[in-house]
Amino acid sequence: MSLRCFADRTALFAAERFILPVLACGGVAPASLFRSGVSAMPVTGAGFIKRLAQLSVCAGMVLVPVVAQAAEDDPWEGVNRAIFRFNDVVDTYTLKPLAKGYQYVAPQFVEDGVHNFFNNIGEVGNLANNILQAKPAAAGVDTARLIFNTTFGLLGFIDVGTHMGLQRNDEDFGQTLGYWGVGSGPFVVLPLLGPSTVRDAFAKVPDTYTTPYRYIDHVPTRNTALGVNLVDTRASLLSAERMISGDRYTFIRNAYLQNREFKVKDGQVEDDF
Repeated sequence: MSLRCFADRTALFAAERFILPVLACGGVAPASLFRSGVSAMPVTGAGFIKRLAQLSVCAGMVLVPVVAQAAEDDPWEGVNRAIFRFNDVVDTYTLKPLAKGYQYVAPQFVEDGVHNFFNNIGEVGNLANNILQAKPAAAGVDTARLIFNTTFGLLGFIDVGTHMGLQRNDEDFGQTLGYWGVGSGPFVVLPLLGPSTVRDAFAKVPDTYTTPYRYIDHVPTRNTALGVNLVDTRASLLSAERMISGDRYTFIRNAYLQNREFKVKDGQVEDDF
């Protein structure tokens, strides 16, 4: 059983405890950091549940070796757990109720359109990092998706690119550093921002320069866009919560680390069996 089966879309779980920072200056929407590059199946609806079921089967077969390795990558577990609990409380009383309300009032086609819109914005970062990783073919796909979705897809609300066979990539500066050999460092949980590693935490700063949000001068407009993006992602995770069993911190940590390894290596990870 391949690790890639476990890693596929574990980003959805890793993103679960993200809280929107109060941003007065430019920043990256946290939701964009953990979206999977597998776009052939939407993250909402029956397709999403199907992927979760597949994930659960695979997770049970690879969890033991993953836990052992993850424990070695988490020397600051005591502090991380405390921050995780803080994030969990803030999420429970702020973001989660907002996500439930959004999902209750928004029709499915609206949710899908909003999600596609923010994915389209993320293509800028995908393109920049694929160029930095010297991947011209992937950069070409990013460019084509951005053009077709922005024009024919009505600013990205319709994912024309995927229907044309142009599958979405998912890149960030943390992956770029990893691609060129920079180690991930220990696992960390950032206050309000959630799971990360030392490498990925530092990479969040340059990531902000590839997001259009940073260049919106009107602060209320910028923060509204960031908030809607995060609520949209949190709403897509409501169903996933019921799939998590056992220690939530351990599950999310392992899922995050596996997903990041999978992405940095472009799926070329060694099988454990």
